[in-house]
This record gives sequence, C-alpha cells and structure tokens, in this order.
Amino acid sequence: MRLALGAGRGEIARLVLRQGLTLAGAGIALGCLAAAGVTRYMALWIYGVTPLDPTTFAACALGMLAVALVAAYLPARNATSVDPVVALRSE
Repeated sequence: MRLALGAGRGEIARLVLRQGLTLAGAGIALGCLAAAGVTRYMALWIYGVTPLDPTTFAACALGMLAVALVAAYLPARNATSVDPVVALRSE
C-alpha cells in the first residue's frame, strides 16, 4: 500500500527490517538476561563452560541476530516486490 502512495522500495525495506530487528533485539536482550539468571542454577549441567562465559553469550546472541535478519529480510523482499497496482486492486 505504501508503494502505491509513493514510498520508495528502500524505505519499505528499511521499515520492515527495522521493525523486525527491533523486536529481535529486544528478545535477544531479554533472553540473555534470563539466561544469565538461570545459568547459575544450571552450572552443574554445563561442562567445560563457565556459567557466565561472555564468548558463549556473544556467539548465541549473534547467531540469533543472524536468524532474525534473515527472517526480517524475506518479508522485506516480498513487500518491495509487490506491484502497487495489484496491491490497490486487492484492497
């Protein structure tokens, strides 16, 4: 719909990516905080890694961010490939 109203494809892609990555960033931050709180209770089950190992936390956060980037990129690509006339006709 925004394409039909004059928004550029780059603007649409940035909007969708920003919304997706904002939610992902908040989820990653909350997940890291929760994991930091739970690791001391799970310390007996973790072998070879200290409970608050910064490398493990950073690697997991970067992995989740990469997955979120792909998950946000696919809808952004689809949103920018829609023909504005077709979008208006369907609405």
